Amino acid sequence: MKENITNIPRHVAVIMDGNGRWAKKRLMPRTFGHGAGMNAMIAMARKAKAMGIRYLTVYALSTENLARPKEELEGLYTLIRKYFTKNVKELYAEGAAVRVIGDITALPAGVQQLIREGVENSPDDAQFFVILALNYGARAEIVRAVNAAISRGERVTESELGKLLDTADMPDPDLIIRTGGEIRLSNFLLWQAAYAEMYFTDVLFPDFDEKEFEKAIADYSRRNRRFGNV
Repeated sequence: MKENITNIPRHVAVIMDGNGRWAKKRLMPRTFGHGAGMNAMIAMARKAKAMGIRYLTVYALSTENLARPKEELEGLYTLIRKYFTKNVKELYAEGAAVRVIGDITALPAGVQQLIREGVENSPDDAQFFVILALNYGARAEIVRAVNAAISRGERVTESELGKLLDTADMPDPDLIIRTGGEIRLSNFLLWQAAYAEMYFTDVLFPDFDEKEFEKAIADYSRRNRRFGNV
């Protein structure tokens, strides 16, 4: 019998791990896995919106990922150039607005332009938001926020520092999902994850389909969040 999920998180963040290993198991290059991961991400976004989730943040490219072999990065950039606009239009068709966190200035100029256009052309009246973490690292984000406060000559409180982060205009994640079998945050939303629930699965991201996503939300819905209280 299908479970009736009533406690839906407002904001879900996903560490989309396992694309490369998924491709390796099929004797294919890692870029093949990244392409499959893009398709899985679009399907996941559709499912999230259908379930009533308002914010979906996906860890698409970390600052550490930029140290990967040039060949893999070029393959990833080629995928972005080829499919980013098409994928973003699919998200628009779902009524989603696209946002970006991270420092995209380190990416190739053409890729930066595509990303900016994806954000700028998003619907103004969106009720669902897909946030792409690109060249994102939580430590770098916090350092940027601290330096912004210093440049203003401000001594900030916890709440004020939160307003200087990349995620200032969105709620903290209620649930963080990591696919691929690893059990760590990998420099993802360290500040914002203070009271997030965690869900880890061995499923490699290209295989993380709608049923797997729903399983994660069902697990979250059964938890009692106390935020430090008894």
